[in-house]
Amino acid sequence: MKMPGYITTDQPPTAAEYIALRCNVGWGSIELNTAQNSLNSSLFNTTVRLDGQLIGMARVVGDGFMYFYIQDVIVDPAHQGRGIGQMLMARVEAYLANTCQAGATIGLLAAKGKEPFYRRYGFIERDGETLGKGMCRFVRE
Repeated sequence: MKMPGYITTDQPPTAAEYIALRCNVGWGSIELNTAQNSLNSSLFNTTVRLDGQLIGMARVVGDGFMYFYIQDVIVDPAHQGRGIGQMLMARVEAYLANTCQAGATIGLLAAKGKEPFYRRYGFIERDGETLGKGMCRFVRE
């Protein structure tokens, strides 16, 4: 999916850009070193820019063999609703199609209300009936 003016790359954002984008969507700030180390440890990164400014990103983390997690699908609020998330997911999906082998698991934690977006890509909600609901823990100061 191409949109006029938007440039997509499979390069990570800078750590400062990543922090700023996280803050723009209300996810809070993190230390610069933590952001850089996290980005460096990603299996795959993709970004969308407009006039050189980062307006969206997504990445994949995991072990690169059996477990892949789609992480940080973020679109600047000023650009949401314009198909940027679909552009990011198209690149993530292409990476996963070329990388994942039979038996791999691809997971994600959808932000509340974003589940319908991810259903389009074949993700199912863990309702607790068959697979359990899934859990997470956030580390805070």
